[in-house]
Amino acid sequence: MSYRLPSIFTLSHSLLILPYSHFTLRVWYCRGSEMEGRDLSGVTVIGDPQSLENKISAIRAAGAAKLQVIADFDATLTRYWINGTRGQTSHGLLQQGNPEYDAKRQALYEYYHPLEYSLTLPIEKKTKLMEEWWGKTHDLLIEGGLTYDAIKSSVASAYIAFREGVVELFEFLEEREIPVLIFSAGLADIIEEVLRQKVHRYFKNIKIVSNRMVFDDNGRLISFKGKTIHSMNKNEHALDMAAPLHDHLGDANGPMNDNASVKQRTNVLLLGDHIGDLGMSDGLTYETRISVGFQNDNIEKNLDRYRDAFDIVYLNDAPIWGVVDLVSRLFPTEAKL
Repeated sequence: MSYRLPSIFTLSHSLLILPYSHFTLRVWYCRGSEMEGRDLSGVTVIGDPQSLENKISAIRAAGAAKLQVIADFDATLTRYWINGTRGQTSHGLLQQGNPEYDAKRQALYEYYHPLEYSLTLPIEKKTKLMEEWWGKTHDLLIEGGLTYDAIKSSVASAYIAFREGVVELFEFLEEREIPVLIFSAGLADIIEEVLRQKVHRYFKNIKIVSNRMVFDDNGRLISFKGKTIHSMNKNEHALDMAAPLHDHLGDANGPMNDNASVKQRTNVLLLGDHIGDLGMSDGLTYETRISVGFQNDNIEKNLDRYRDAFDIVYLNDAPIWGVVDLVSRLFPTEAKL
């Protein structure tokens, strides 16, 4: 069987699986910064090309007014590797300015992080463990006297960067008034600061569904808003916690802040780096969903599962140009004037 998709979806017979069959997979390890141009054919896996083509046709026919984008943040919008070093997460980059509490949070990470990615723990058990981890971590942030100044300083010195093409993707979606929901088990205030320092502009169509802090008049953390969002429960049931980017990012015309209308957008483009990220759309009754997975490591071990779970898989910390090309196919002429 042969199958061709335009532009970035042109298939490479040497590395791409179309259709999928049992064989010994050869993977070339090339991190995003080392990839030449925008040709991602060598790191793209499409398990069922006909199903993908049908979904593209359905979403295109429904139009931009029916689409929303749901995206994970860490290692999805941001890079997994930066100059050969593991990039930091929005939680991991935070330095409280209190070494004792930084060490305590690191100890929690070392204990709970392997459990988060365990393939043998039952979902119920893993969910309980993640609730414990997030609760203890948030308590340490409060007890250790975290300030917003520490957040700004942490981001400024952090090893974190967006994938190539993220800004272009956001701009394309903003022009067509397609909402982007960034779902993260991290910290909304840090994600906002990363956007502020790394992108330097505001997107009126972006909302963040994440753990949001409450600071006192002196800029000291005193509590968290609402229910804790952790890696096992981030989905559209949490949409009521969604908040547009804070005004100090430079919004001139006001954010799109109508959660009811977002729920009526029944076509979804979902971006994630973990199979559990597919649950981000669980609270939404959708008609068509295209899921894009970024498999950043353990390729040979987990590719079968990613290929079965996602419509498209990008390997080895690929740039996000493939998603830019996809949305360009979906809505080539629908920019708002």
